[in-house]
Amino acid sequence: MKIVISITAKRIVHRSLQEKGNPGTASPSFSISSLCCWRRAFSGASYDYREKLSNNELRDMKLDDAIALFVEMVQSRPLPSIVDFSKLLSAIAKMNKFDIVISLGGKMQNLGIKHDLFTYSIFVNCFCRSSQLSLALAILGKMMKLGHQPSIVTLSSLLNGYCHGNRISDAVALVDQMVKMGYQPDTVTFTTLIHGLFLHNRASEAVALVERMVLKGCQPNLITYGVVVNGICKRGDTDLALNLLKKMDQGKIEADVVIYNTVIDGLCKYRHVNDALDLFNQMENKGIRPDVFTYNSLISCLCNYGRWSDASRLLSEMIEREINPDVVTFNALIDAFVKEGKLLEAEKLYEEMIKRSIDPSIFTYNSLINGFCMHNHLEEAKDMFEFMVSKDCLPDVMTYNTLIKGFVMCKKVEQGMELFREMSQRGLVGNTVTYNILIQGYFQTGDCDMAQEVFKGMVSCHVPPSIITYSILLDGLCNYGKLEKALVIFEDLQKSEMELDIFTYSIILQGMCKAGKVEDGWDLFCSLSRKGVKPDAVTYNTIISGLCSKHLLQKANALFRKMKEDGILPNDRTYNTLIRAYLRDGDKEASAGLIKEMRSCGFEGDASTIGLVTNMLHDGRLEKSFLDMLS
Repeated sequence: MKIVISITAKRIVHRSLQEKGNPGTASPSFSISSLCCWRRAFSGASYDYREKLSNNELRDMKLDDAIALFVEMVQSRPLPSIVDFSKLLSAIAKMNKFDIVISLGGKMQNLGIKHDLFTYSIFVNCFCRSSQLSLALAILGKMMKLGHQPSIVTLSSLLNGYCHGNRISDAVALVDQMVKMGYQPDTVTFTTLIHGLFLHNRASEAVALVERMVLKGCQPNLITYGVVVNGICKRGDTDLALNLLKKMDQGKIEADVVIYNTVIDGLCKYRHVNDALDLFNQMENKGIRPDVFTYNSLISCLCNYGRWSDASRLLSEMIEREINPDVVTFNALIDAFVKEGKLLEAEKLYEEMIKRSIDPSIFTYNSLINGFCMHNHLEEAKDMFEFMVSKDCLPDVMTYNTLIKGFVMCKKVEQGMELFREMSQRGLVGNTVTYNILIQGYFQTGDCDMAQEVFKGMVSCHVPPSIITYSILLDGLCNYGKLEKALVIFEDLQKSEMELDIFTYSIILQGMCKAGKVEDGWDLFCSLSRKGVKPDAVTYNTIISGLCSKHLLQKANALFRKMKEDGILPNDRTYNTLIRAYLRDGDKEASAGLIKEMRSCGFEGDASTIGLVTNMLHDGRLEKSFLDMLS
């Protein structure tokens, strides 16, 4: 490692440090004269820099005061010790003002103040934290050349830089090299590497490293386990997370509320709600007090499962414990109630929010607007929209999509289009969902030309159409007798990289059969297996209906048998289509057999079949027994 660092240092240190005299070449430059402004503002204090460097003072110090203190220190005679400067630089680094630390370090060097191991370590950390790994290595090379051997703290800073700089392999190699050089990696070192491995999706190595820590005599602490639990829960491996909790118990390490929250949230996200509730009870039995995050995860999950009584119980429980519900709690409940059609309950929760002086978020408003639109309360939806704007909660694309969809569902497409234009005026760009809603809306109101215009606008605005967009477009064109235009788009789709699903193929098959092009439809149907697309009941019904319309009953019956052989269960539409076809063809025996089979499957004759049988009874072509079979 020393050779590698020395080579890097020769390339970088001379250019970055010796020529310019400032480790932070890319950082802002502070001149002593300009810094004196801060000193004048700060010089009214009667105590000297030593008192200001006390822990209490540094902890509460603001950046301007810290820089003013630096000016005071460099102008003091005799100069403060490097230890005093290190305290100040450390305090500024904790403010995450890494560029300023680097710049002040350069000023110290210009003034002839020699850095020690501790200040060099601070600079290495600052360069790493500001994503300047090459300069961190240069500083490390310089300090080693000057005879300062890096401490475990210095190398841990470099390790952190590797982990966050997409150089995880270098991070692993660094820890191995540290061991070879006689360093004993501590809990911080291992935890940093574990976190880095998770960041780079190397979870199995991260978990194995915990075992390696124990073998090396370095006991994982609460922070280590917290990092591991968080990493594996994000991957959905909740079983492993639960096992780690047991290991912590065995190692006499008591998990805190944060770790329990992480596992509970993971269980909730991956739909293990009962396991989450069990862990919640275990947590309470151990005397660990849940917080608002714990309750939010559980309440949200219970709402998603429609377990209203359990969610309400937890809400009451948290209020009794004086754990105040926050905007996340209310959002979860309001959204769930809205999706279940319980708009009145959602409104009451919103009112409770306001009473508790909890400011609704954009998520709250979007949920309520969605609820109003679902119940066709467009005026209330618009009022809520205007109210949120008056509260400086600016609507987003989802807000507009929800409101536009509400108007479209009520056949008020033009008002939806007005909202779309207003959205553009606000600087918001409609997404694929926005255009899908409008295209479908225009087709539903019979304006085929405008639907196509919206699609053209979508393409010209470089908004990528999805398979849903194309399905809406193809379905609309086929329904309005524009099969040829639909087939041109369909051909282009097949040549594209977009993966077509059976839903899209079924739309084209329906269009072909509706236009009387049953043979073309049959050819396309037969090609599905070669394309790796499996037909569903809708696809089979479409082709069977098309074949029956052309009186190709033998072919239709063969396809009916194949449908069952392929494991696709016929439904009421399948049976009714075939029964009517055989009745029209005069085959009473085949019709009767299909009626019996249909009834044994729990299906009934539909209005069209009953109407046909009734008409045939009236003109004497059928006996009453057929109607009795259908009833």
